[in-house]
Amino acid sequence: MLQDKRILLILTGGIAAYKGLDLIRRLRERGAAVTPVLTRAAEQFVTPLSVSALAGEKVYRDLFDLTDEAEMGHIQLSRSADLILVAPATADIMAKMAQGRADDLASTLLLATDTAVMVAPAMNVRMWDHPATQRNLAQIKGDGVTVIGPNKGDMACGEHGPGRMSEPMEIVAAVEAHFGPRPLAGKRVLVTSGPTHEPIDPVRYIANRSSGAQGTALGQALADLGAEVVFVTGPADVAPPSGVAVVSVETAHQMREAVSAALPVDAAVFAAAVADWRVEDASVHKLKKVAGNLPALQFAENPDILAEVAQMADGRPGLVVGFAAETDDVVAHATAKRARKGCDWIVANDVSPETGIMGGSENAVILISETSAETWPRMSKTDVAAQLAQRIADALS
Repeated sequence: MLQDKRILLILTGGIAAYKGLDLIRRLRERGAAVTPVLTRAAEQFVTPLSVSALAGEKVYRDLFDLTDEAEMGHIQLSRSADLILVAPATADIMAKMAQGRADDLASTLLLATDTAVMVAPAMNVRMWDHPATQRNLAQIKGDGVTVIGPNKGDMACGEHGPGRMSEPMEIVAAVEAHFGPRPLAGKRVLVTSGPTHEPIDPVRYIANRSSGAQGTALGQALADLGAEVVFVTGPADVAPPSGVAVVSVETAHQMREAVSAALPVDAAVFAAAVADWRVEDASVHKLKKVAGNLPALQFAENPDILAEVAQMADGRPGLVVGFAAETDDVVAHATAKRARKGCDWIVANDVSPETGIMGGSENAVILISETSAETWPRMSKTDVAAQLAQRIADALS
């Protein structure tokens, strides 16, 4: 898919620059030509020699290199590429992009181009969450830049949270999607993701175990295929996908309202782990622990959002997909769930503790329809999402 595509890869100064070496190799494996640009800060983490050896190309470093300017000026360098990719993209380079600054080779290339630009942010969690960075992020998105990630996880600085650069294969998938066919262009798809939190009191809640990783990967894969995605998410551990309309909710009732507001859609995918029950009369004050006096909680059923949408008399989406996380008799339970809910497909998986799937980076699913139960091999959640998104595209074509 990337055969003969010319990618201008800008590596900036962060510990994630080491991933850029693997990224170069992965892009070249797929036939892309990679022209690398290093900022001075990036050279503190990777050497020009290692980058050049992997890319098989000269490394560009200096805005005022007389030889480079004579042979291929920065204007031509930026415009000869089919795509400009910044990975890692530090808070500094994103600020320069948002402000239109051009004080080094990398920022000048980004300002002087009319080529598509993608960035993979990587920075400390506090830097990522800072209002200035979020303003800059909104600005560059508004300017048409595609943002990949970041992921949540442990940082080199010892902190944990959003700010980890996406893995090389996640970035490759986004690049391939950029150049690939967009069979879902013109289609509107609803995706629900993450858990719901049902309050017991202001500090306690009931929830299912869900990181939201599979839902986020699916939302991104659908967007990459050209869909207009409405992404309704509970309090997930992972950041939502880029390029989608995000609606954040807490409870099942809020998710139901958000889903209703998103309709009509061409397809609806219910990947959220919605709590089946809620406390009927949640306390407005923290329940105090009293020895020997356990609180009596009265439970009520939450709405069955999947069934409600799948059984709509008017305006039902053309394709309704549910998810089933099971610990035993996976196919039997999921098949029964598909029939009971009235959805077209169920994506079932075994989340028993020994599988490591719940909260992990991989998934092993069975796609259940009215006529078959198709077992997929264990693969990354990103790959599961890409395969399922393509199936959805085929079904809607």
